[in-house]
Amino acid sequence: MNENKVNKRQKINNKNTKNNKKKNQNTKQKPKKKMKMWKKIFLVILLILLIAGGVFAYRVYKNGGGLSGMLATVVGHDENTRKNLGELQVLLMGVSTDQEGVALTDTIIVASYNPNTQKAVLLSIPRDSFTGKNTKRAVAADKINAIYNLTRDPMKTVEAVNELTGLDLQYYAIVQTEALIELVDAIGPIEYYVPTDMNYDDTSQDLHIHFEEGLQEIDGQEAEELLRFRKNNDGTSFPSEYGDNDIGRMRNQREFITAVVEQTVKLENITKLGSILDIASRNLITNLNFDILKDYLPYAVEFSTENLQTASLPGSVPNLSQTNGVSIFVVDEEETKQLVKELFYPEELTEEGTTDGNTTNTASNTTNTTSSSATTSNSSVKIEVLNGTSDGKVLQEVVNKLKEEGYNVSRTGTTTSTSKTVIANKKDVSTTTMNNIKETIGVGTISDSSSGGSSSKADVTIIIGKDYQ
Repeated sequence: MNENKVNKRQKINNKNTKNNKKKNQNTKQKPKKKMKMWKKIFLVILLILLIAGGVFAYRVYKNGGGLSGMLATVVGHDENTRKNLGELQVLLMGVSTDQEGVALTDTIIVASYNPNTQKAVLLSIPRDSFTGKNTKRAVAADKINAIYNLTRDPMKTVEAVNELTGLDLQYYAIVQTEALIELVDAIGPIEYYVPTDMNYDDTSQDLHIHFEEGLQEIDGQEAEELLRFRKNNDGTSFPSEYGDNDIGRMRNQREFITAVVEQTVKLENITKLGSILDIASRNLITNLNFDILKDYLPYAVEFSTENLQTASLPGSVPNLSQTNGVSIFVVDEEETKQLVKELFYPEELTEEGTTDGNTTNTASNTTNTTSSSATTSNSSVKIEVLNGTSDGKVLQEVVNKLKEEGYNVSRTGTTTSTSKTVIANKKDVSTTTMNNIKETIGVGTISDSSSGGSSSKADVTIIIGKDYQ
């Protein structure tokens, strides 16, 4: 009996041992199978990512490569999208909201951008431009800045601008004070050279404008003050060579917009485009579809302000005795027609200037005589050089380069630290000469206004930035 019990127990123990071994074997096999399965899934995912990455990279390449190509690919563009985008033209109207019930458009600018040529234009329309029929019977309502205030229809102002310029604008964007402040704060502060001392106070509007001439960092609130400045408390305004009163204000506005654009398209601000569009959608009054605007953004990152042309409509301010006592600006039709062609339709000028294929010979003759007279013409250009770096050797090096080319360096000095070199055209120096100066020093952004310097006697002011090497 005892032997039988022992045998039974032994059999039971053996059976349990076998079962435990099987269980252990099963538990060991399952992780292996799971690991093999995860390896397969990982390899499939990796393969998909490699294929997707390759396709994306190819599309980026087809879209022009770089940041622009990447952004274009992300928003679903192909290589034909840019080709099919035409020149975008918008009438910008700045409206101050500090006076209840009044909405005068004191800032009116035609802005255009061509993504294929990377050319852009800012054309200011003087706020007092006369839109009536008879200047001798002029009234305040005949000024272009009053149209929106009277009608609250932006397209009426667009039509008036088209009438004055011969353009065919379809889009408008009204920028209110709040939008400007919020936009600059989102991007900025904006590094900008204030062209003159500004000291103006208007307690009725709670408006106080106080800036010193020189390189400044401008925040949103300061941007509003800067762009509204026209004259000081003592009646003085911008320097005469810059443009007095409204002419100076328009020039200052264009220069500041240029600085904003330049800072917006910097790589570090690309991530802010979403918030910029959000600010625009909340604050702008516009008939421009934001989906259209988004189509242009991938290519705008390529834009350089060196390709930006700025100007103001030509005309004159008649004597008050001839305009019923109302201060108006009368646009010169012929000069405006020529200016619009130069800015927006340069191909027409090229066609008009080509006759019988003799243009090449004339250009060749001009080239031959240019080199012999270069030193003489250069000596007539007075250049002011200001050092915006902490290295005194840089100033002397730039001065030496200019003098070697025969330029007249009339003044040197230092200014506050700046990152980028600016070459400011203060007295309508020719484009060729400005480009030659840039080539001489090897760096710089050309500005068509007195965006730097303190000497009104200089033809050109160069502010040396840290980008000079």
